[in-house]
Amino acid sequence: MATPSLTAASSNLDSKPQLDKKPGPFTLVAFFAVLAMGLLFTAYSLVHDMHELGTTVTTWTPFLLLGVALLIALGFEFVNGFHDTANAVATVIYTHSLPPQFAVVWSGLFNFLGVLLSSGAVAFGIIALLPVELILQVGSSAGFAMIFALLIAAILWNLGTWWLGLPASSSHTLIGSIIGVGVANALMHGRDGTSGVDWSQATKVGYALLFSPLIGFVFAALLLLALRLFVKNRALYKAPKGDVPPPWWIRGLLILTCTGVSFAHGSNDGQKGMGLIMLILVGTLPMAYALNRTMPADQSLQFAAVAEVTQQALVKSAPQPAPADSRAVLSEYMRSKEATPELIPALAALTGAIGTEVKGYGSLARVPAEAMGNVRNDMYLTSEAIRLMDKNQVGHFDQDTRDKLQLFKQQIDNATRFIPLWVKIAVAIALGLGTMVGWKRIVVTVGEKIGKTHLTYAQGASAETVAMLTIGAADMFGLPVSTTHVLSSGVAGTMVANGGGLQMRTIRNLAMAWVLTLPAAILLSGSLYWLFTQLF
Repeated sequence: MATPSLTAASSNLDSKPQLDKKPGPFTLVAFFAVLAMGLLFTAYSLVHDMHELGTTVTTWTPFLLLGVALLIALGFEFVNGFHDTANAVATVIYTHSLPPQFAVVWSGLFNFLGVLLSSGAVAFGIIALLPVELILQVGSSAGFAMIFALLIAAILWNLGTWWLGLPASSSHTLIGSIIGVGVANALMHGRDGTSGVDWSQATKVGYALLFSPLIGFVFAALLLLALRLFVKNRALYKAPKGDVPPPWWIRGLLILTCTGVSFAHGSNDGQKGMGLIMLILVGTLPMAYALNRTMPADQSLQFAAVAEVTQQALVKSAPQPAPADSRAVLSEYMRSKEATPELIPALAALTGAIGTEVKGYGSLARVPAEAMGNVRNDMYLTSEAIRLMDKNQVGHFDQDTRDKLQLFKQQIDNATRFIPLWVKIAVAIALGLGTMVGWKRIVVTVGEKIGKTHLTYAQGASAETVAMLTIGAADMFGLPVSTTHVLSSGVAGTMVANGGGLQMRTIRNLAMAWVLTLPAAILLSGSLYWLFTQLF
C-alpha cells in the first residue's frame, strides 16, 4: 500500500478548517440574552394560561415540580442540539463552504425554524411508546419519576458520547430510555418486563432507526457514483486546497443541504421534547393543557354526534351488556393485548360516555377544571384502544364501522394531541441555542475520523443531500429517525465509493456506540425510575 507523501500530508493539514476561534463578546451577550428571553417567555406563558383560567394557587409544590421537569426537558433539547450539530455543519465546514462559526449559527437558526413549523406527528409517536397506565397517571409521583428518569438517562448518555466525540443517536437514546421505564414499571408490578412496552410501536420505530443508516450509506455512495458518471469536473472529487471554497454551484448545493438537514433535524428531533413537555403539562396543569380548549363549539357538537353514531355501530356489532368498569377492561387490554368478549361493549360504553360529557358541557373550553384530567384520560384510553384493535384486527367490523371508529379516533386526537405555540418556541430556542455550543468534538469526528482522506466537495454534497431527504421523509411519516446515523453513515458510504477507505477504529467505535446505546439507555432509565419511585 502506498504511503502518502509529506507534501500531500502537509496539504491535507492546510485544508483543515480553523475550529478554535473563540466567540466574541457580542456573540456571548446575544446568546445569553436569547436564553434568558426564552426562559422568561416560558414562565410568562405558563402564568398567563393560569391567569386566564382564574386558577387559585393553594400549594406551590406542583409548580416547583413543573419547573424542574420543564428545565430538564429543555435541557435535553439543548444537549440534543450541540450533540447533533455536526450532522448538518461538518460537510460545509470541511469543504470550506461556510466558516465554522457562521455555519453553526446558520444551522441553529434553521433548527429553530424547523421546530416551529413541525407537524407534531413525531411528538405523539414517541409518547405512544410509553406505558398507557403511566400516561394516565402522569401527574402522580410515578408519572414524575417516569419523566425525570427517561430525560435524565437520555441527557447522561448523550453527554457521555459527546465527551468521547462519538456521533451517537439522540433518538436512539431517548427511545431506549422510554423502553427502560416501561420494562422497569412492569417488573415492579410483578408482570413480565415485556408487557411494559408497546412493542408494535417500538418495532416500527426500531425499523426506522435500523434502516436509516443503511439508507444513508447506500444512497450517498450511489449518488456520489452518479455524480462521477455525469459531472466530469475533477476538482469536485479532490480534497480542498487550503481554505479555497468550492465552485459556486456546488457551494450553493452544500449550503442548501446544510440548511435542509438543520431544518429537518429541528422538525424531527424537536418534536420529541415537545411531546414530553406536553405530558408534563397535562400531568401538572390538566385544567389548562389536558384538552384543546381552542376547539370551536360547533366542532365539539360534531364530536358528540360522531361519538353517538360510533357507539351505536359498536353496540350493533356486539350487543351484549357493557361491563361494570369499562375503563378497567380497556386498560387491561392495553396491558395484555388480549381481547375479551367484554372489550367491544366496554369501548362502546366509554365512547358513549365521552360523547355525552362533551355534549353536556357544550365545548371543551367549558369542561370544569376538576373534570379535565378524567375526560382526557378517557379520550386517550379510547384512542389507544381503537389503534390497537385496528392493528390486531379485533372485532371483524364491517367497513362502515371501521370508518366511524377511525373518524372518532381522529376527533379524539384533535382534542388531546395539540401543542401550544409557546411550547414550540421554548423547544425551538433550546435546540437552536444548543447547536451553537460544544459542537467541535463531533464535527471533528465526522469531518476527519470516518474516512482516511479529506472530505471532498462531491462527498459532502452527496451525504448531506441523502440525509436531508431521508430525515424530511421520516418527518412526513411521523417516524423518529437518527439524524446522526444517517449523516455519518452517508459520509462513510461516500468514502467507500470514492476509494478513500475508512478509519476502522472510528467505525468500530461508532458501531459500538450504536449497539450499546439502546441497552445502556434501557438500563440507566430503568434504574433511575426505580430509584425515583422510592424517593418520591
